[in-house]
Amino acid sequence: MKTSCEVLIIGGGIIGSAIAYYTAKTGHDVMLIDKGEFAAGTSSKCDGNILAIDKDPGFDSKMSLVSQQLVHELQEELTIPFEYRNPGSILVCETEEEMEAAQKWVTQQKREGLPFRMLDRQDLKQESKYFADDLPGGLECESDATVNPYLMTYSLIHGAEKHGAVFHAHTEVTNLTFLQEEYQYKVETGRGRIYADKVVNAAGVWAPFIGNLLDETMDIPIHPRKGHIIVASREMPVGMRKVMEFGYLISKFGGERTVDEETDRNGAALVFEPTVSQNFLIGSSREFNGFDTKVNFRVVQNIARRAARFYPELKDMLMIRSYAGLRPWTPDHLPIVSEAVDYPGFYVAAGHEGDGISLAAVTGKLIQELIEEAPETIIPTTPLSLQRFQQKEVHP
Repeated sequence: MKTSCEVLIIGGGIIGSAIAYYTAKTGHDVMLIDKGEFAAGTSSKCDGNILAIDKDPGFDSKMSLVSQQLVHELQEELTIPFEYRNPGSILVCETEEEMEAAQKWVTQQKREGLPFRMLDRQDLKQESKYFADDLPGGLECESDATVNPYLMTYSLIHGAEKHGAVFHAHTEVTNLTFLQEEYQYKVETGRGRIYADKVVNAAGVWAPFIGNLLDETMDIPIHPRKGHIIVASREMPVGMRKVMEFGYLISKFGGERTVDEETDRNGAALVFEPTVSQNFLIGSSREFNGFDTKVNFRVVQNIARRAARFYPELKDMLMIRSYAGLRPWTPDHLPIVSEAVDYPGFYVAAGHEGDGISLAAVTGKLIQELIEEAPETIIPTTPLSLQRFQQKEVHP
């Protein structure tokens, strides 16, 4: 194993792999390490959304649109296909009150230049005859796409390797020191010592632990938020593209929903995603439960009931399996993509919660630009700075 590099990336999920690709592509000497296998954490326990439909209007949604454009380019330039599709997506409303809120959402998003439009009851039935008859409508974002996140991670790794990057799995960081005089970092791992000019902390829910290895007072306000997904057999043509309920937005951003107590407690909301393999994924849930990733079948049942509310015939679906993963949550629901003020050359790229697949490409590109101290970056950096949390309450 090499003992030195220019850029050392800690974390081998889709975020770290995207950073490795963009930095290696522009000529940097890049090494990526992970304590386990690549794409074995959050990146393999999620769905494959590249969405703008569920982002706050303004900076959040525009950042997502930029990432969508980058992913569209990646599917042309990377040599390993990753099941990229660009069919758009739908948010379906359960009540007239949600329709009113959806109209405001669409108006705001269109004002920001995003391709949104309202859907009525007839539009839903044209989309899928399996929707419940009493649903009043919803909204659509035509730019939304879907990928296989596991394949995309390995496609990015393969692309980075072609540009000279090296990757080491099963290489856990045990200590991290900034050498002031040498202006570089000494990284101790279970497989030896590495010296790096720059270090990128892309460790997801474990990013705070990496930060504390460098400085025990470093506060990276990321907390694990558990989410369940069901893999079901497609026994009927329920739908051909991504569908979520409008209440998903309320659950995501911590608002109040008119649902039963269990659904509210589990943060359960319909997420429906057909896959290339002719099955479909059904979610979702949101729970603060530490680092526990055991499947809770009461939550799975709750998700299934929620799906059957919108697609009644799914009550007889064949469940293949279910799994749970951890989403790196931040208090304002935006990721941290930032250099640490007190440690030049130490960057944090984590905290994407359920948007890691959506924002991997733009995160990778932005870190590359920060490393190169580009005079202009692909998106503004201030909303993503680590320093924005100073003097704020950061607990979930």
